[in-house]
Amino acid sequence: MQRYVPVILLAASLSGCVSGGGDDPRIHYSTFGSEPPNGNRITVCHAYTCKMKTPYTFSQQDIAEIGAVMRKVKRNDTPAEERRAVAYAIAYIDVTVGKKLGIKDRAGMQFSASGDPEQLDCVDVATNTTSYLLVMKANGLIKYHTVEGTMSKENLAKGMVQLNPVKYWPHWSAILKDTTTGQKWAVDRWPFDQGENPAVQKVEEWYIPDDGSDPQKPRTTQTN
Repeated sequence: MQRYVPVILLAASLSGCVSGGGDDPRIHYSTFGSEPPNGNRITVCHAYTCKMKTPYTFSQQDIAEIGAVMRKVKRNDTPAEERRAVAYAIAYIDVTVGKKLGIKDRAGMQFSASGDPEQLDCVDVATNTTSYLLVMKANGLIKYHTVEGTMSKENLAKGMVQLNPVKYWPHWSAILKDTTTGQKWAVDRWPFDQGENPAVQKVEEWYIPDDGSDPQKPRTTQTN
């Protein structure tokens, strides 16, 4: 029996870790020293891991314009089309807020950008996207989903075995839950430039797939 112990331990170490994704987004804000939305007022995280926190308040015109973006791209009244509309809305909000706060975020990790007020890491993007979604939900723009706590996945052990730890580094995403099916969806803009639509993927398939396969490059949510 003892000869199987190292194999069992190795398998356990390669299984990775998933955290968050619960029904209370406030836990994430507390973890990173930020604040959840208060009405239409949010705290925008930037400069990597919420090093900088800048308030932003959505005006009623902002809310109307976000709603118009969603109505323009929705083809029917379904949860799937709502998710697609949400993706376009997040891209629009990223640009709108970014212009007003001087944020010009580039895709992925910029290893020299920590402390740069123009740049965001995945914690910043996940936090801000969650705030955007909560404001949209509070204003009646999202009806088929709830906004869950952010989710993190990592598998550093597997990364070390493959001599590529960055491939399996801890990564965060905002999460929506379909109220008709219970399915959770990652809404992840971090792999793309500011202004591009986020990927919207089932959490089981997002970043490090639960089936143990290697991470796949995500695709943005577009009209096709």
